[in-house]
Amino acid sequence: MKTEAKKVWMDGKLVDFADAKSHVLGHSLHYGVAVFEGIRAYPTARGVAIFRLKEHVERFLASARFYFLPVPYSAAEIERAIIETTAANDIVPAYIRPLIYRGEPGLGVKNLTGKVSLTIGVVPASKYLGATSDEGVKTKISPFRKPRSDAIPSWAKAAGNYLNSYLAGIDAMKEGYEEAILLDALGHLAEGTGENIFLVQGGKLYTPGPESDILMGITRDSIIRIARDLGYEVVEKPLSVNELYSAQEAFFSGTYAEIAPIRSVGQYVIGSGKVGPLTRDVSEVYYRTVKGEEKRYADWLTLVPKLSTPTVGPRA
Repeated sequence: MKTEAKKVWMDGKLVDFADAKSHVLGHSLHYGVAVFEGIRAYPTARGVAIFRLKEHVERFLASARFYFLPVPYSAAEIERAIIETTAANDIVPAYIRPLIYRGEPGLGVKNLTGKVSLTIGVVPASKYLGATSDEGVKTKISPFRKPRSDAIPSWAKAAGNYLNSYLAGIDAMKEGYEEAILLDALGHLAEGTGENIFLVQGGKLYTPGPESDILMGITRDSIIRIARDLGYEVVEKPLSVNELYSAQEAFFSGTYAEIAPIRSVGQYVIGSGKVGPLTRDVSEVYYRTVKGEEKRYADWLTLVPKLSTPTVGPRA
């Protein structure tokens, strides 16, 4: 992903991209105690629109509360700051990355002191699993397992959680695969390195539930709602590797990855090895939705007006 932009929002100010800096001895840099979100903005007929902004900010703040990161901004103020930063960068489609962290020097694991900062970056959006991922990706079962949520809470989108994803993803990449599929501690399917997973069998859509230590993805929720509105039954339950191997269709979902069909898992081809009918049905509605072409889901989009005077300022 290209990571160059015009402006970054830092604690109430829009600063030049090159000036968005933090101290090398910051607590979050050393211990991974930071929380973030990944959000997308899309071009629509009415202008640039951010997908499910409210839900992303709600999860963002819930993650921060869990990690004892008191944020000096309200949900409404963070939403406005995200809108302003998106407008200031004039990038579309855009990937938006808000981050809450402790950036002041603070070594020692049990640190609750120091300023809690909020930054928001906006960069050009790309496909996490590659430009051709809409046609299907090659995957493998990772040797690295998802930690149990009583060790590392999966529902909080914390920076340190992604060391697990990093190891799984690098392992898959070095072996020539485009993505890894992680299992939970009991050997059930969990998720990809940055996506939730869905299977299709007998006309029904299956996906792991929270008992499999997954991140409860916002794109995942969108897919479930779209599928049910299309008349498909959606079942959330623990899923075995054998159920994946024998699935008629499978796909990933995530903000960064959007919807990516799974073509194969190791040496096993999933279904026909092509995009299946249920995956196609859901994908078509999803992509119409993010472009503002589905009235049923119009409230999932937040329009970005042209930049005016910033409405959220620095906090002590």
